[in-house]
Amino acid sequence: MKLDKLFTKKRFIFLALFAALVFIGNRINFSALVGAENQYFTMFQFFGPIAGSFLGPIFGSVSVLIAEIADYFISGKAFSLINIVRLTPMLFAAYYFGTKRKSIGVIVPLLAIAAFILHPIGRAVWFFSLYWTIPIIVKMLPKKYSQNVLLKSLGATFTAHSVGGATWVWAIPMTAGQWTALIPVVAYERLLFAAGIAGSYVIVNTVLDKITEKLKWKIPADILHIDKRYILSKKLFKTHA
Repeated sequence: MKLDKLFTKKRFIFLALFAALVFIGNRINFSALVGAENQYFTMFQFFGPIAGSFLGPIFGSVSVLIAEIADYFISGKAFSLINIVRLTPMLFAAYYFGTKRKSIGVIVPLLAIAAFILHPIGRAVWFFSLYWTIPIIVKMLPKKYSQNVLLKSLGATFTAHSVGGATWVWAIPMTAGQWTALIPVVAYERLLFAAGIAGSYVIVNTVLDKITEKLKWKIPADILHIDKRYILSKKLFKTHA
């Protein structure tokens, strides 16, 4: 495929738009991460994965990566293992949210579980990794459920959590007790993140629908996919096979 067909003007506009949104959200702290100083979950967690649905899993992940790299250099972050590790989880979440393929949504959490349990501390708190069966279960559900925005949001945020957790256990020294104490915190945070992802998806979906309609843009779905089921002026959360 020719580059001018792949990187069209409209695709570049929306790629840059989502990269800008991710960049802004990444600079608003939400809660501190346990085990490392000056590391935070940000507002990025509440909407980062939705790029995968609008731009497609590949370009959605690319927009997230562009924004994260830009934030990395503009913020002057140190070139450290922890900062490099933190670039990856949301890429997988964006891909999960945007793809309809079951295999990717299953393989990534399974690999994360295996990597976590291979670590001595992870093996002692193996039950912590049961959280990462959630994205697997969501992907294995019938299509009308697995493609529901609320369940996709839950699967996406736990996909990010699985990748982050599997790398965190190897990169950051933590005790089994610390991991165990995180179990209720994870439930609270991830439910909030899932609700935020679903809500932001509906809002952005509605805004993009109105903008493209007003400008009379005819945009192919492979460049920008707008789901008519999730527009605020329509009936929300309607599922179908």
